[in-house]
Amino acid sequence: VQLQASGGGLVPAGGSLRLSCAASGRTFSNCAMGWFRQAPGKEREFVAGITWSGGSTAFADSVKGRFTISRDNAKNTVYLQMNSLKPEDTAVYYCAAKFTRTPAVIRAYDYWGQGTLVTVSS
Repeated sequence: VQLQASGGGLVPAGGSLRLSCAASGRTFSNCAMGWFRQAPGKEREFVAGITWSGGSTAFADSVKGRFTISRDNAKNTVYLQMNSLKPEDTAVYYCAAKFTRTPAVIRAYDYWGQGTLVTVSS
């Protein structure tokens, strides 16, 4: 599966952005999806994940209550809605996929998109 992330940009603190990740192929609905981010000088970290059905989601503690993840299997797209953005959310955001129908949100993925830059100004 190929992944194309989009929607990044420059936003002031307190603002919102919605990232999208479009997947190729007809098996998107069999994939668990996740969002990760990597800030300058830091390791890549898990941000949010969603199961193949959309029935379960999980978030990093740092974004709980501010970010939501959703998917539209008819459009082969997963979204990350980011609200109340903070300067520490500045990072390159990556979407990821794994073919699995496990009911639990996973942290390890096999396929990665190219990343989209989110910059939050203070």
